[in-house]
Amino acid sequence: MIDTLIRLLPHAGTNAFAEKSFVLVTLHRPSNVDDPAELANILAALNEIASGIDVVFPVHPRTRQMMRELSHVELGSRLQLVDPVGYVEFLGLQRKAALVITDSGGIQEETTFLGVPCLTVRENTERPVTVSVGTNTLVGRDMQLLKMEAQKALSGNAKKGSVPPLWDGEAGRRIAEALVKRS
Repeated sequence: MIDTLIRLLPHAGTNAFAEKSFVLVTLHRPSNVDDPAELANILAALNEIASGIDVVFPVHPRTRQMMRELSHVELGSRLQLVDPVGYVEFLGLQRKAALVITDSGGIQEETTFLGVPCLTVRENTERPVTVSVGTNTLVGRDMQLLKMEAQKALSGNAKKGSVPPLWDGEAGRRIAEALVKRS
């Protein structure tokens, strides 16, 4: 995954949001979006975060469908719902974001590599190195913690992480060499 990110990052240009500071959000996991009450709580927290900074939210089709059922939830003007974007464009958004809020495993790795603070709206992660070494913080479903950690990151006190060992874009080469040695 990091090999691909490194290869494509030079193609991830600027975007319309690069002129100012913004938070980038992705949400798609059933545990976050399939329960209307849970999704409403997350959107309310995002609305509060968006009171002080633009929040760019490329909305996954599954999430958009569930949001249609929440017509009673009013979204502020700084919470900008946009259509999903391609991988390279999304890399450009991640690279320029002041903070990323997500429930995606892959994004936890990408933000760690890019040095961008990441708040993960999940109770656990299959990528624990992003928490122990990287820039990722698990906030679970605690929306008070999400808002507190977002404020901390946006005020310049984000968790300082580093890139884990071997995240150098050479994993494919090392794998190929190991396979050649085995044959």
